[in-house]
Amino acid sequence: MAKVYSSAVIPASASAVWAVVRDFNALPNWTPFVAESRIEQNRSSDQIGCIRNFRLKDGGRIRERLLALSDYEMSFEYSILESPMGVENYLATFRLIPVTDLGHTFAEWTAEFDAAPGREDALIQSIGRDVFAAGLTSLKTRFAR
Repeated sequence: MAKVYSSAVIPASASAVWAVVRDFNALPNWTPFVAESRIEQNRSSDQIGCIRNFRLKDGGRIRERLLALSDYEMSFEYSILESPMGVENYLATFRLIPVTDLGHTFAEWTAEFDAAPGREDALIQSIGRDVFAAGLTSLKTRFAR
């Protein structure tokens, strides 16, 4: 099983960052790679089991299911249902932790998945850099203003 991990310190309170990322349908608002997103079947974007269907700026389409959401822990977990990446059993967690002495936020984004053995390393690098690090960098930039 392949594992991806990315983290960043964001110069804002955890509650301010959570207000941006909590909405499971808000990827276009805080990531540089998502063009549009919608929640299927008119479900609420914080309802466990809802499915977000989004289009990447490069044209790819991904469908993901929200598996857990905790306002107390400021975290959510999701799985990929369909993706052009060629991953299976994909499970990701996004979590925020207050950095209390600075009033900042430690954000971490992790995933585990299965892929063809010859593709694992490339997918780990691509997801870590082009998805997780890019999204966290975008959040840092948003709050650095």
